[in-house]
Amino acid sequence: MRALVTGAAGFVGQWLCQELLQRGWEVTGTRLSDAVPPGALRQDERDAVQWIRCDVTSDTDIATAMDRGRPDAVFHLAGVSFVPAVSQAPAAALEVNVVAVARLLSEATRRRAAGMLDPTILVVGSGEQYGRHAAPAQPLDELAELRPLNSYAASKAAQELVALAAHRHDGVRVVATRSFNHSGPGQDPRFLLPSLVQRAVALRATGAGAAPIGNTSPIRDFLHVADVVRAYVLLVERGTPGEVYNVASGTGIDVATLASRVLALAGVDAKLQVDASLVRPVEVPMLVGAATKLHATTGWTPERSLDSIILDLLRATTR
Repeated sequence: MRALVTGAAGFVGQWLCQELLQRGWEVTGTRLSDAVPPGALRQDERDAVQWIRCDVTSDTDIATAMDRGRPDAVFHLAGVSFVPAVSQAPAAALEVNVVAVARLLSEATRRRAAGMLDPTILVVGSGEQYGRHAAPAQPLDELAELRPLNSYAASKAAQELVALAAHRHDGVRVVATRSFNHSGPGQDPRFLLPSLVQRAVALRATGAGAAPIGNTSPIRDFLHVADVVRAYVLLVERGTPGEVYNVASGTGIDVATLASRVLALAGVDAKLQVDASLVRPVEVPMLVGAATKLHATTGWTPERSLDSIILDLLRATTR
């Protein structure tokens, strides 16, 4: 089986390439430059990926990637994923998160009509698409109303609509996800869990008695990135085209409890102290997903615990 992974040099992309290689897939991965930053891939695994420079906002680059990869499956991970970055430049983010998927699907449609290729295309969305829902309604299943509250969430909701329209109108074998929070080694330290781990490691070195933290009350659903990419491969293999699947643990944890767990596993005795510079407006106080549909379709269940995410991050940070 041949896979084309867009955004393959990124955090999740490298974990996905590793999973695919271990399963015996031939992998073509797109990247924006010649460099592959440190991440999940070992050197031998990097060498096993057929890399291609590709800007997903370019029709020519997408066509070249499809020619080179000749994929049985496309895993579309390329996108702008850091919410504040999208809010600062929403038009640019829409070009990457929405228009790029339209270009990819248009190319797939053309090739399908010509009898050249008919790949399954996994389009990765976000639990953020659901927006604000009351606590009693959670965990949210795929029938919950989409109420995007920021530009990132709106771009992912629009991406999904474009992808599913391509399936309905042109028969492209699209499977879409709404993926809830996930973390692990290689994630940008601007994201919550790696930032908490970095602060804990710094506190352990200095012996300071206070741990700075931003918002403490939001409740989120976390998965290990290894479980997430396993779900992606299973959805390509067993998912139903035209359907949307939550990728989630079904369990929520508030940020204060999460931070306390990070400190405990890091061996740091410190009290949490809210730092005003780290506080951001909270649009969605609780976001927890139900993955019943994913389990029923593919048999997937999470294999790694929240503690395993934190411990893996700690090991990676102190390596």
